[in-house]
Amino acid sequence: MNVLVIDVGGTHVKVLASGQTDKREFASGPKMTVQQMVSGVRKLTSDWSYDVVSIGYPGPVLHNRPVADPKNLGPGWMGFDFRRAFGRPVKVINDAAMQALGSYKKGKMLFLGLGTGLGSTLIVDGIVEPMELGHLPYKKATYEDYVGERGLERLGKKRWRKHVFDVVDRLIAALEPDDVVLGGGNAGILKELPPRCRLGDNANAFRGGYAMWEDVPRSELPAVQVGSSVATKPRATVKSKRS
Repeated sequence: MNVLVIDVGGTHVKVLASGQTDKREFASGPKMTVQQMVSGVRKLTSDWSYDVVSIGYPGPVLHNRPVADPKNLGPGWMGFDFRRAFGRPVKVINDAAMQALGSYKKGKMLFLGLGTGLGSTLIVDGIVEPMELGHLPYKKATYEDYVGERGLERLGKKRWRKHVFDVVDRLIAALEPDDVVLGGGNAGILKELPPRCRLGDNANAFRGGYAMWEDVPRSELPAVQVGSSVATKPRATVKSKRS
């Protein structure tokens, strides 16, 4: 089964498919609509073959569809029919949850994505629970306003790093995870990691996208093309509570 994974971010849309070695991407931004995303992906992957699609979406997802438009992109995402748009079976999950899925090892893991906003997911014994911790109150605004992209631009790297340490410490104290992964595009800006944390890898988002289809019965899928298979699989198979 060939899987196309789409990682939708506030600055770029990144794609990778089974059997491919190099991801492709195009710019997104606050004016990009869902139709523009679909058109961009279809154009960028016109020479790729895939049977199913995994989408990491920067917002809450319920019953395989976005339930609110993202703050950092254009309108039209809520309730959009991705299966019809791509002409293939599609699974949609929160983008932080998809990267968390690809990062998971065992036990109770907290994933925090330092990117345009603050993505967050908790995985407990293989059950994925996407969260919206970034929108919780923090100081004069929210966690996201301090450790997301806006906070980095407003505060500068030095002060931003201090807030990252503080936020991570607060969330660890509240959730008591066994493992903490810091991912997202800005995680690499940290000079050192907060205690009890390990650095994630954006490539794990693609591993998570592949893993989303590992337990699907073959009878529910279209005919599989012979030959190509998933290049890299995550360490564990995880079932999401929200599909």
